[in-house]
Amino acid sequence: MYDPLTHRAAVTPERTALIDADRDERWSVADLDAAVERAAGRLAALGVRPGDRLGVCLPTRPAAVRTIHAAIRLGGVVVPLGPKLARPELADRLELAGVTTVICGASTEDAVVDAAATARSDAAAPFPVVSVDTPADERVAALAERTADAVVPHDWPLDATVLIPFTSGTTGAPKGVRLTLENLLASAVASAFRLGLHRNETWHVALPLHHVGGFSPVFRMPLYGMTVVLREAFDADTVAADFERYDVTATSLVPTQLGRVLDATGESIASSLRAVLLGGAPATESLLDRCAERSVPVFPTYGMTEAASQIATATPEEARADPGTVGRPLFWTDLSVRDDDGNERPPGETGELVVSGPTVSPGYLDGSATAAAFGDDGLRTGDVGYRDERGLFRIVGRTDDLIVTGGENVVPADVVDALREHPEVADAAVVGLPDEEWGERVAALVVPQEGSDLSASALDAHCRERLAGYKIPRTIRFAEAIPRTDSGTVDRAAVREQLA
Repeated sequence: MYDPLTHRAAVTPERTALIDADRDERWSVADLDAAVERAAGRLAALGVRPGDRLGVCLPTRPAAVRTIHAAIRLGGVVVPLGPKLARPELADRLELAGVTTVICGASTEDAVVDAAATARSDAAAPFPVVSVDTPADERVAALAERTADAVVPHDWPLDATVLIPFTSGTTGAPKGVRLTLENLLASAVASAFRLGLHRNETWHVALPLHHVGGFSPVFRMPLYGMTVVLREAFDADTVAADFERYDVTATSLVPTQLGRVLDATGESIASSLRAVLLGGAPATESLLDRCAERSVPVFPTYGMTEAASQIATATPEEARADPGTVGRPLFWTDLSVRDDDGNERPPGETGELVVSGPTVSPGYLDGSATAAAFGDDGLRTGDVGYRDERGLFRIVGRTDDLIVTGGENVVPADVVDALREHPEVADAAVVGLPDEEWGERVAALVVPQEGSDLSASALDAHCRERLAGYKIPRTIRFAEAIPRTDSGTVDRAAVREQLA
């Protein structure tokens, strides 16, 4: 198929496609299509051809949207890169993905130039670095100064890799994930089946575009015929105001963000809002209670980069009736619970989650990583969970998060739940630390409620009333915030480092 924006421009050219909330600027489908055509022509003039891999290191702004769709129009594979990555991290990803051209802006130019030079230090010539703004470095080409070539929209086969995002890397090195056109289209359809689709859908995006939760609405915008509202950085007050100002109907948030939006909205939230896709981390019962009290339509979801976003999603009714559930698998998606030998576990029994279906990636850039994670039954997610008799799933942790202390297994989520029951605990993370006597010790990093004088001894007493002795944290430290990735997942390596 040709890029979706080409199709949308022929169907509803006058509809609003994009709103830049930071500047209150709007683009119709026709306007955006023309801008994408110019960007594609200029990239073609720089030598970009079908199959080339374009690194895109830009914040959540219209130029990033134009670049993504221009790359797809040309047949280029999009490699989204976090604009806040450190230079060595950028260089690693450029090398791993085999990037041939990297696109930056004024805010990312310095880091990208240094990373590109490092990544290609042994090459005869570095690959091109192109800026969507006026470059400050003479080694960087200005996209706007190029005379656009004529563009023929690329005809994509369904099995072609369109996107290579990187996993968050909370427990190890990030991996480049190959997502095909079929993966992205199947995810778009299955998501609409579960969330519904409003006639005047307006999706607010404040998540970074290198995360599938931010990329997906941008890709789906021409498929659904919806409007995308961009906000470059998350701020609860401005996001809450955006919901009202632009009649936002849907958004994707992580639990911490949603809690802050609820704090910012007082007693009311935009009446137009019909779906809040909530992922990246478990939603606490207290947050779900707040959503129910305010009639916020929250859809807790379980997803992965490797599955092009959602795997299972609960409806607001399911979330309210069964706090902690992530619902049932999406259409076409098979999710099973398996033991160490690959045998399927019955309802109620915990095991590793294995997912298969058309949304699941064919594999990583690294063949050995693909062989280790993908099997005949599907992708072994590394997540531990179970399904109940009704088919509703719950996630309880990661296979590599399991703490083995004195021969006893401890699921960190059990300890986190107990800690969060304390009225003075705002957030918590639990990991295992090396211990000479017990092998590992349970350790907790705790964020107290504002103004609290919470002590470790008080938490110890609280946990002794709720947990078996071997589950009680032997190390408790306090912090202003839990380290998280930009997808909202606890950064366990950073938590361990902080505790150590």
